[in-house]
Amino acid sequence: MSTAAMPAPITTRTTDSAEGSGSGTRPSILTLTMNPTVDLCWEVGRLEGVGKNRARVRSVAAGGGGINVARHVVRLGGRATAFHTAGGEVGLRLNRLLDEEGVDHVAVDIDDETREALVLFEAESRRSYHIVPPGPQLHDRDGRRCLDVLERAVGGCPYVVASGSLPGGLPDDFYASVARRIREAGSRLVLDTSGPALRGVLAEGVFLLRCNRTEAESLTGQPVRGFDDARALNEHLLTTGAAEIAVTTLGELGALCSTGHGHTELYAPPLPGEPLSDAGAGDSMVAALITQLAAGEDPVSACALGVATAAAAMLTPSTEPFDPDVARSLRSQVRTRFQTDARRQDV
Repeated sequence: MSTAAMPAPITTRTTDSAEGSGSGTRPSILTLTMNPTVDLCWEVGRLEGVGKNRARVRSVAAGGGGINVARHVVRLGGRATAFHTAGGEVGLRLNRLLDEEGVDHVAVDIDDETREALVLFEAESRRSYHIVPPGPQLHDRDGRRCLDVLERAVGGCPYVVASGSLPGGLPDDFYASVARRIREAGSRLVLDTSGPALRGVLAEGVFLLRCNRTEAESLTGQPVRGFDDARALNEHLLTTGAAEIAVTTLGELGALCSTGHGHTELYAPPLPGEPLSDAGAGDSMVAALITQLAAGEDPVSACALGVATAAAAMLTPSTEPFDPDVARSLRSQVRTRFQTDARRQDV
């Protein structure tokens, strides 16, 4: 049998974690991470330009957009399975870390080595630096294997979240292929990516597309400073069929959630403490959004908890997880303003 015809090596780990067991019969969410990481978090007192910087290890954890989303879904009381690639010794460590954490996951083996990323936290300034390499090179057969296994893994999951960058070697329209498989399986795709991978899926269309300011500006070619700029982008995404729901996040301002019924501006709540890091805020936002959608909430209500959860994530250093209670307490402080045509209505 040729190498290309061989079935994908798969590792499956299913666990009933104590934290997620209270979710009852809530539907499971599948997340997709094509370019995961093992995140190493180091802490230094003050980063010096000369000599040695003595550091201590704060944490070592599995990372990557979809893996982070799955982890946060469980923190919010939902159920999630993380689908990801894994290669080499780092890939083995990634699987082991997920097992130890109790995250349900399905791993597809690849030939090249999974990447490691470094988060450097400077205690004196309380600033975090996230250093991320590009990751492995995948072959066409790796991509085909992942699509085939993903199609089987979807099962009855109503939502699939594809989050993060694509590794080298995969075509820019890989997520378009994912979207077709997910649609044929009867599920809905939520996409959070950037660059050529984002542009490559626009013609295919997804259920929900989340962009941050940088990603939005890459699509428009213009600065996205506020809600009006975000509305122009979201309207374009909706009218061209790129997304049924478009969510553009605007950092400290909040987010704009757009559907066929109109646009809702969601204003970020005031933080009860000093912001320490925005690393992981986007993944936290997507996790809260999809958890609420899976629970039957409408897109605006789901997005409101997403904005609050992103704010809660900014109160934790480096990539440390948010406090769900803080996220829920901030939810009541998220102001919304609905806009359709020239009319606005404060809520």
